[in-house]
Amino acid sequence: MSTSIVHSSESVSGRPVRAAPLVLTGDEELTEHLMRLCAAVGTEPRVCAGVPPPQLWESAPLVLVGDDQAEQCAGLTRRPGVLLCGLDLDDCDIWVRGVYLGAEQVLFLPDSQAWLLDRIADALEGVVTPALTVAVLGGCGGAGASTLACALAVTAARAGHRTALIDGDPLGGGLDVLLGAETADGLRWPDLAAVRGRLNGAELTRSLPRTHGLHLLSWDRGETTAVPPEAMRGVLAAARRRGGLVVVDLPRRPDPAAAQALEQADTGLLVVPAELRAMAAARRTAAAAGMRLSDLRAVVRRSGRVRLGGTELAQGLGLRLAGEIPDETGLAADMEHGRPPGARGHGPLARFCAAYLGQVLPPTEGGTPS
Repeated sequence: MSTSIVHSSESVSGRPVRAAPLVLTGDEELTEHLMRLCAAVGTEPRVCAGVPPPQLWESAPLVLVGDDQAEQCAGLTRRPGVLLCGLDLDDCDIWVRGVYLGAEQVLFLPDSQAWLLDRIADALEGVVTPALTVAVLGGCGGAGASTLACALAVTAARAGHRTALIDGDPLGGGLDVLLGAETADGLRWPDLAAVRGRLNGAELTRSLPRTHGLHLLSWDRGETTAVPPEAMRGVLAAARRRGGLVVVDLPRRPDPAAAQALEQADTGLLVVPAELRAMAAARRTAAAAGMRLSDLRAVVRRSGRVRLGGTELAQGLGLRLAGEIPDETGLAADMEHGRPPGARGHGPLARFCAAYLGQVLPPTEGGTPS
């Protein structure tokens, strides 16, 4: 069957362009729908009115096949990222054609245009498996949640994982201070407070300060004390699409932005000193966080005046025990001299982080290395 190339997004100037979606349809109405969706995310697709050349079929990041071309394309090599698009909601046979085509999804326009818009944007960004997102909270004041959040991120980056550290506590003093990155170039939260909707993950990470092998989003020294929940939603979603690990340091009492972060998190760590008063305070924090995050685990910080065992404390909070961390000599002095938590690579804090990340993250080989 002959192939008619209706339009291509390749540049006539010879400059390289990023890979574009491939649209296969001769239906003018469907073509208009798909062209408009691609334009909304800043790309111009290749459009074919027939069976495409094998190279186009195999290299496109996403293939949108019109129902009018499903039977003709059914004999092509099976590949991921093929979507079958139709306009008739009452056409039940389209599902059979989708099976023969090997489509990942059958969808109807305009009903599914919001979903398809995100799918096209994901393909252009080269989205991998979403990042594991860990929320870290303190069960009481001074529990050491920010220290643990930094140590987790530094440990993951040192192991080769793509890592982002997000400071979600506007009154916490700034994770950039803990990492010695106060003067590092890049955007801070006040620069992103106006974010609404989808944000390109690659562009976000390129714009953030990079230190100790990780990307950091923290606060400046200005008077901004909150970000809208829409900004947190968009920023965190963009960071997650880059894969690897995202660590979010959150306040004990979730504000609307922190609530959004908890809803996107995969798991959470509640840091609790092994003391009765800390346990009482942590119970309220655990209840509030647990309304939005089902997998919340306790990290017990032990000191010389231990009164409760880690298992006993976690059971009292109704949480799983992630582990115990003894006080570490020299940690405060390290931070005073610009060495962030976890940078040593040894000691109780580093051992906990390495063990925990070894359980929850895939190895970097075949995963998402930085």
